[in-house]
Amino acid sequence: MVSAGAWIGIDVLVALMVLTGWFADDVDLRSLAYRALAAFVVWPMLISGLVCLVSGVLLSLGTKWGLVRYWWVAVKLVLNVALCTVIILVLQPGMDAVGTYGQQLLTGNPSRDPVAKLFFPPAVSLTALTFATWLSVFKPWGRLRRRTPDQR
Repeated sequence: MVSAGAWIGIDVLVALMVLTGWFADDVDLRSLAYRALAAFVVWPMLISGLVCLVSGVLLSLGTKWGLVRYWWVAVKLVLNVALCTVIILVLQPGMDAVGTYGQQLLTGNPSRDPVAKLFFPPAVSLTALTFATWLSVFKPWGRLRRRTPDQR
């Protein structure tokens, strides 16, 4: 639970840094926001996501909900794995360019390409994490269908 709160908090900070980078009047502040994103965002976000994954698997194995007995647990598992994969494959590779953009803000007029789509990571992640929280509270959809020996 604490790791999920940390993950949501990191996403909120990412959103604030992106908005600061886009809309702040002070170039130094905009540059700092992008350089901070590049330097500090990926690993804390990934670690909190992986801790959520490991703790969720351990908790599910020790409770009546099980790992894949119920739809809501399976969906949360898929969301977690998908978000961690997106962090590694999509977010992390672009962070060097974001940091470079932040440096270039101080020296000239850089291309906005590295930061043009930075809205999407926190928007997608916050939406998915909010949905996962909703699943944990309301536990919709019931049990996954078990196959009987006759169906195998």
